[in-house]
Amino acid sequence: MDDILEYTGSSYEGDYRNGRLEGTGTYTFPTETRYEGEMKDGMFHGQGSLFFPNGSCYEARWENGIAVEGKYTFADGLVFEEEDWKYCDGYDRRFYTEITGNLRPAGHESLVNNEPRHEIPQGYYDCGDGFYNPKTRVVVDYNLKFLRNADEDEHNWIIKTCLKGWDEYIGFTPKVNA
Repeated sequence: MDDILEYTGSSYEGDYRNGRLEGTGTYTFPTETRYEGEMKDGMFHGQGSLFFPNGSCYEARWENGIAVEGKYTFADGLVFEEEDWKYCDGYDRRFYTEITGNLRPAGHESLVNNEPRHEIPQGYYDCGDGFYNPKTRVVVDYNLKFLRNADEDEHNWIIKTCLKGWDEYIGFTPKVNA
């Protein structure tokens, strides 16, 4: 089992049963995301939490590797609630720090949740937990370490809503008759 973990770049500290990860342990992915909790037959099973490098956490009840019930907490302490979610929706675009703290004066509004904001590399977007390259469809954290590949829905959302690392004219474009 340790050879497989080493091959994938993962590590595990915890209980084993019949050569399988079973009991309580800590599984660390190569992305530095770590799972702490119960395991069964090599899978997340029972109570366990995923801790992400950006400081966020997903606490869940797992069945055979699948989260069946859970709660996501952002690094700033905001808890995601599927029902009655009011944070940064289409009607209220304030950041969580603005909702729980103070609004800044006109002309000094927050462009990101945490100031000072990261300088976005040319050709990338700032998607909140890192930078997104629309050509490769890869999201990296602010230290440029791989986080994930974006699917089509996330790609479209980032292109539509996130800050760009370049200037682009987006004003009125007259219709040209041919």
